[in-house]
Amino acid sequence: MLEVNVSELRKIAPTLRAGDKILLSGKVYTARDAAHARMIRSLENGEELPFQIKDAVIYYAGPTPEKNSLAIGSCGPTTSSRMDVYTPRLLDCGMLAMIGKGERSSEVTEAQVRNGALYFCAIGGAGAVAAAHIRSAVTVAYDDLGCEAVRLLEFDKFPLFVGTDIYGESIYKR
Repeated sequence: MLEVNVSELRKIAPTLRAGDKILLSGKVYTARDAAHARMIRSLENGEELPFQIKDAVIYYAGPTPEKNSLAIGSCGPTTSSRMDVYTPRLLDCGMLAMIGKGERSSEVTEAQVRNGALYFCAIGGAGAVAAAHIRSAVTVAYDDLGCEAVRLLEFDKFPLFVGTDIYGESIYKR
Protein backbone atom coordinates (compact mmCIF):
# COMPACT_ATOMS: atom_id res chain seq x y z
CA MET A 1 0.00 0.00 0.00
CA LEU A 2 1.36 3.40 -1.01
CA GLU A 3 2.00 5.93 1.78
CA VAL A 4 1.14 9.46 0.63
CA ASN A 5 1.33 12.86 2.30
CA VAL A 6 -1.29 15.45 1.38
CA SER A 7 1.53 17.85 0.45
CA GLU A 8 2.65 15.39 -2.29
CA LEU A 9 -0.82 14.57 -3.56
CA ARG A 10 -0.98 16.94 -6.54
CA LYS A 11 2.40 15.70 -7.75
CA ILE A 12 1.52 12.01 -7.58
CA ALA A 13 -2.15 12.31 -8.64
CA PRO A 14 -1.34 11.39 -12.26
CA THR A 15 0.11 8.06 -11.09
CA LEU A 16 -2.91 7.02 -9.01
CA ARG A 17 -5.61 4.87 -10.60
CA ALA A 18 -9.13 3.90 -9.55
CA GLY A 19 -8.86 1.04 -7.07
CA ASP A 20 -5.36 1.89 -5.81
CA LYS A 21 -4.97 1.65 -2.03
CA ILE A 22 -3.16 4.37 -0.12
CA LEU A 23 -2.36 5.44 3.44
CA LEU A 24 -2.88 9.22 3.58
CA SER A 25 -1.12 11.48 6.08
CA GLY A 26 -1.37 15.24 6.51
CA LYS A 27 -3.95 17.98 6.91
CA VAL A 28 -7.53 17.26 5.81
CA TYR A 29 -10.73 19.27 6.41
CA THR A 30 -14.11 17.82 7.34
CA ALA A 31 -17.25 19.28 5.77
CA ARG A 32 -20.74 17.95 5.20
CA ASP A 33 -23.98 19.26 3.66
CA ALA A 34 -24.57 22.34 5.82
CA ALA A 35 -20.94 23.49 5.64
CA HIS A 36 -20.90 23.00 1.87
CA ALA A 37 -24.06 25.08 1.49
CA ARG A 38 -22.43 27.91 3.47
CA MET A 39 -19.22 27.72 1.47
CA ILE A 40 -21.12 28.01 -1.81
CA ARG A 41 -23.19 30.94 -0.46
CA SER A 42 -19.94 32.68 0.52
CA LEU A 43 -18.48 32.17 -2.95
CA GLU A 44 -21.68 33.41 -4.60
CA ASN A 45 -21.50 36.54 -2.41
CA GLY A 46 -17.87 37.15 -3.40
CA GLU A 47 -16.62 36.31 0.09
CA GLU A 48 -13.51 34.37 0.99
CA LEU A 49 -13.89 30.89 2.39
CA PRO A 50 -12.86 30.37 6.04
CA PHE A 51 -9.98 28.12 4.92
CA GLN A 52 -7.79 27.79 1.83
CA ILE A 53 -9.66 25.62 -0.68
CA LYS A 54 -6.80 25.45 -3.20
CA ASP A 55 -5.09 22.07 -2.85
CA ALA A 56 -7.38 21.19 0.07
CA VAL A 57 -8.66 17.70 0.79
CA ILE A 58 -12.17 17.53 2.22
CA TYR A 59 -13.39 14.51 4.14
CA TYR A 60 -17.17 14.16 4.10
CA ALA A 61 -17.55 13.35 7.79
CA GLY A 62 -19.26 14.63 10.91
CA PRO A 63 -17.03 13.35 13.70
CA THR A 64 -18.24 12.76 17.22
CA PRO A 65 -16.47 14.31 20.25
CA GLU A 66 -13.15 12.86 21.33
CA LYS A 67 -13.02 9.95 23.71
CA ASN A 68 -10.72 7.21 25.01
CA SER A 69 -7.67 9.50 24.72
CA LEU A 70 -8.13 9.81 20.96
CA ALA A 71 -8.14 13.20 19.20
CA ILE A 72 -11.66 12.55 17.92
CA GLY A 73 -14.56 10.15 18.35
CA SER A 74 -16.05 8.07 15.57
CA CYS A 75 -15.18 9.60 12.20
CA GLY A 76 -16.61 7.54 9.37
CA PRO A 77 -17.43 8.83 5.87
CA THR A 78 -20.75 10.35 4.83
CA THR A 79 -22.41 9.44 1.53
CA SER A 80 -20.62 11.63 -1.00
CA SER A 81 -23.48 12.14 -3.44
CA ARG A 82 -25.09 14.47 -0.90
CA MET A 83 -22.32 16.99 -1.73
CA ASP A 84 -22.50 16.55 -5.52
CA VAL A 85 -24.51 19.74 -6.09
CA TYR A 86 -21.70 21.79 -4.45
CA THR A 87 -18.60 19.89 -5.49
CA PRO A 88 -17.96 21.10 -9.08
CA ARG A 89 -17.75 24.71 -7.87
CA LEU A 90 -15.24 23.79 -5.15
CA LEU A 91 -13.18 21.74 -7.58
CA ASP A 92 -13.11 24.72 -9.96
CA CYS A 93 -11.74 26.76 -7.03
CA GLY A 94 -8.81 24.36 -6.72
CA MET A 95 -9.93 21.69 -4.26
CA LEU A 96 -7.60 18.74 -4.80
CA ALA A 97 -9.43 15.75 -3.38
CA MET A 98 -12.53 14.51 -1.59
CA ILE A 99 -12.99 11.56 0.74
CA GLY A 100 -16.31 9.84 1.27
CA LYS A 101 -18.26 6.77 0.28
CA GLY A 102 -20.38 5.86 -2.70
CA GLU A 103 -20.65 6.80 -6.35
CA ARG A 104 -20.40 10.39 -7.65
CA SER A 105 -22.43 12.17 -10.33
CA SER A 106 -21.18 12.66 -13.88
CA GLU A 107 -20.95 16.42 -13.15
CA VAL A 108 -18.52 15.76 -10.29
CA THR A 109 -16.46 13.35 -12.40
CA GLU A 110 -16.28 15.88 -15.24
CA ALA A 111 -15.12 18.57 -12.78
CA GLN A 112 -12.51 16.16 -11.40
CA VAL A 113 -11.10 15.53 -14.86
CA ARG A 114 -11.19 19.26 -15.70
CA ASN A 115 -9.26 20.09 -12.51
CA GLY A 116 -7.04 17.03 -12.03
CA ALA A 117 -8.74 16.12 -8.75
CA LEU A 118 -9.15 12.82 -6.92
CA TYR A 119 -12.00 11.12 -5.12
CA PHE A 120 -11.00 8.73 -2.35
CA CYS A 121 -13.26 6.22 -0.66
CA ALA A 122 -13.10 5.37 3.02
CA ILE A 123 -14.67 2.30 4.52
CA GLY A 124 -18.17 2.98 5.82
CA GLY A 125 -19.12 1.57 9.21
CA ALA A 126 -15.56 1.76 10.50
CA GLY A 127 -15.64 5.22 12.11
CA ALA A 128 -13.98 4.07 15.33
CA VAL A 129 -11.13 2.48 13.38
CA ALA A 130 -10.77 5.65 11.28
CA ALA A 131 -10.47 7.75 14.46
CA ALA A 132 -7.34 5.83 15.43
CA HIS A 133 -5.61 7.34 12.35
CA ILE A 134 -6.39 10.96 13.31
CA ARG A 135 -3.76 12.71 15.46
CA SER A 136 -5.52 16.04 15.99
CA ALA A 137 -8.82 17.81 15.30
CA VAL A 138 -9.48 21.55 15.52
CA THR A 139 -12.68 23.37 14.57
CA VAL A 140 -11.85 26.07 12.01
CA ALA A 141 -15.27 27.28 10.80
CA TYR A 142 -19.03 27.16 11.33
CA ASP A 143 -18.82 26.06 14.96
CA ASP A 144 -22.58 26.57 15.26
CA LEU A 145 -23.11 23.53 13.01
CA GLY A 146 -21.97 21.12 15.73
CA CYS A 147 -20.75 17.86 14.21
CA GLU A 148 -21.06 19.46 10.76
CA ALA A 149 -18.60 22.26 11.60
CA VAL A 150 -15.46 22.39 9.46
CA ARG A 151 -12.57 20.77 11.30
CA LEU A 152 -8.92 20.51 10.41
CA LEU A 153 -7.73 16.97 11.01
CA GLU A 154 -4.21 15.58 10.98
CA PHE A 155 -4.32 12.16 9.32
CA ASP A 156 -1.70 9.53 10.09
CA LYS A 157 -1.69 6.70 7.55
CA PHE A 158 -5.45 6.90 7.05
CA PRO A 159 -6.49 3.93 4.85
CA LEU A 160 -8.25 4.89 1.60
CA PHE A 161 -8.65 3.72 -1.94
CA VAL A 162 -9.01 5.76 -5.11
CA GLY A 163 -12.69 5.84 -6.03
CA THR A 164 -12.28 8.05 -9.12
CA ASP A 165 -8.93 9.05 -10.55
CA ILE A 166 -8.02 12.27 -12.38
CA TYR A 167 -8.83 10.57 -15.70
CA GLY A 168 -12.44 9.91 -14.72
CA GLU A 169 -12.02 6.17 -14.22
CA SER A 170 -14.17 4.97 -11.34
CA ILE A 171 -14.39 1.79 -9.31
CA TYR A 172 -18.15 2.12 -9.67
CA LYS A 173 -18.02 1.80 -13.46
CA ARG A 174 -16.13 -1.50 -13.47
